Amino acid sequence: MEPGEVNSLGEPYDFDSIMHYTLQESTGNFSSPGYPNGYPSYTHCVWRVSVTPGEKIVLNFTTMDLYKSSLCWYDYIEVRDGYWRKAPLLGRFCGDQVPEGLVSSESRMWIEFRSSSNWVGKGFTAVYEAVCGGEILKDQGQIQSPNYPDDYRPSKDCVWRITVSEGYNVGLSFQAFEIERHDSCAYDYLEVRDGPAESSPLIGRFCGYDRPEEVRSTSHNLWMKFVSDGTVNKAGFAANFFKEEDECSKPDNGGCEQRCVNTLGSFKCACDPGYELALDKKSCEAACGGLLSKLNGTISTPGWPKEYPPNKNCVWQVVAPTQYRISMQFESFELEGNEVCKYDFVEMRSGLSSDSKLHGKYCGTEVPEVITSQYNNMRIEFKSDNTVSKKGFKAHFFSDQDECSKDNGGCQHDCINTVGSGSYASVSGHGFILHENKHDCKEAECKHKVHSPSGTMNSPNWPDKYPSRKECTWDITTTPGHRVRLSFNEFEIEQHQECAYDHLEAFDGEGDSAAILGRLCGSKIPEPLVSTGNKMYLRFISDASVQRKGFQATHSTECGGRLKAETRQKNLYSHSQFGDNNYPGHTDCEWLVTSEEGYGIELTFTTFEVEEEADCGYDYIELYDGYDSNSHRLGRFCGSGPREEIYSAGDAVLIRFHSDDTISKKGFHIRYISTQFQQNLHTRK
Repeated sequence: MEPGEVNSLGEPYDFDSIMHYTLQESTGNFSSPGYPNGYPSYTHCVWRVSVTPGEKIVLNFTTMDLYKSSLCWYDYIEVRDGYWRKAPLLGRFCGDQVPEGLVSSESRMWIEFRSSSNWVGKGFTAVYEAVCGGEILKDQGQIQSPNYPDDYRPSKDCVWRITVSEGYNVGLSFQAFEIERHDSCAYDYLEVRDGPAESSPLIGRFCGYDRPEEVRSTSHNLWMKFVSDGTVNKAGFAANFFKEEDECSKPDNGGCEQRCVNTLGSFKCACDPGYELALDKKSCEAACGGLLSKLNGTISTPGWPKEYPPNKNCVWQVVAPTQYRISMQFESFELEGNEVCKYDFVEMRSGLSSDSKLHGKYCGTEVPEVITSQYNNMRIEFKSDNTVSKKGFKAHFFSDQDECSKDNGGCQHDCINTVGSGSYASVSGHGFILHENKHDCKEAECKHKVHSPSGTMNSPNWPDKYPSRKECTWDITTTPGHRVRLSFNEFEIEQHQECAYDHLEAFDGEGDSAAILGRLCGSKIPEPLVSTGNKMYLRFISDASVQRKGFQATHSTECGGRLKAETRQKNLYSHSQFGDNNYPGHTDCEWLVTSEEGYGIELTFTTFEVEEEADCGYDYIELYDGYDSNSHRLGRFCGSGPREEIYSAGDAVLIRFHSDDTISKKGFHIRYISTQFQQNLHTRK
């Protein structure tokens, strides 16, 4: 140790007169100077033991022979629970009695030896050992893997036995979790058991990168074991434990008017369908949803036509007379999400229970088709999460007798009951439209609108030969800020040098007026096609003569690209399934947003939810005020992102998004617009 390494914390400190020792191995020993031949007078020595964070130090004196005085005033050893001389005192010793073993509360220990007499004893010897795990007898605290948040060391075997006050359970909540991944957690793992011993019932064996669900024991004991093998090491885990009480088991039901739901460390009140919590969070009041027995009516999301509030759960149960069917027709529809409907959604079911036949789960902006129940009742459930809110929906329901139940209503294909006495409609199957006689069906036009982020498309009649005199179009649109990629799996179209007969054309945008990406024919599989924006248009044409097998292609989405800012606001999303799923791992995307000469660019972050880290080293978005990364950096952001708009000083902004392979979040939504240059720019490092 050098003098500059000492932090005296404002106290007088004569470095040269003290012998300093720093011990950092997991085991070791030390002794007083001159042992066993006697220590010198007026000696002052300090040993600082530092082991891996998350471990404790066990110190045992093996011999002791110091001058004995009242209160150990002259020659003594002091042991402190920490890394400096004012840390909590574990003990002060002198004489010839070997003390009991001492254990630190964390990973550091301070041992100080002083002699001030002329009496010479042999001195002392001591050994220490770093241990992980142990008995924990308190109502709350934190447990970490050794060396957390840095990688844990190999070949560790740590056991914790947690005991809280009698009459309570143990709650365990994970703040971070990253342990070597394996299907059966055979290498590195954390094992949690419901009780005080290794033979207690297993709650779970955990590994990988997903944080385990919260754990609750059935008694006041919890047993935990962490094991690492000799190879791959990761950051490990951090978990809080605390005494847990089931407030809902009390006679007053936790003070809840209707339902009490126990949670770790607390509880919450809940309400029956058709009710919601009042401001006191305990009593219930009439809310969205409820039981509806009218033949027709209207339902809408809370607050319609304004944005619905977060964290809403509305259930409508519609009941009609026997032999009636209920039809639901949406007038307007705008929910967060696109296809997967992970965050906000509405579910339609035939029946009244949550496990009745599901007609569909809907979100996004596409208005669902009319939905008709199979029975005389229908369940509609709306849920919103705690972030993005939209306008919601308004829908009308109608009850009507089912005229299609007899002879299929005389329809060739499908008969759909419609609203009104004696009313029904004939509906044609896929690829057909209704004939003028309203009963028979005829072949429909071959036009397709594609909004999904990925999928397949085929030539007509695939995998058989396509028909003659056929024209089909596909209008593909993906998430703003992303590009359409088209890859061909099979391809066989009548060959011609200029593809003048049968052919497939691809256009870089909306419609056949956009720039052409290629006109394709023959039997050689074409190279993949990528649009420059979020739209691609395909047109397939066959003439009257030769027919072939046609093509099968896969469309997918690529992030990044060049975007043009205009005076009307445009959107950019972190990933193609924004609103449906969290962003994927191992992502590196780059967008260049440009504007007209003389205009700058304004970026507004309407949603920003990216893995948080102090230096934004894992997942982040970087902004550069120019065309490349050599330009002035406007900032690197993670967590909840920028709190205000960001303006460029020039006519371009480079946006980079990176994600690692562990935690993923909801992502971001940027609105960008060209604007006249600002005098005061928001530029952050």
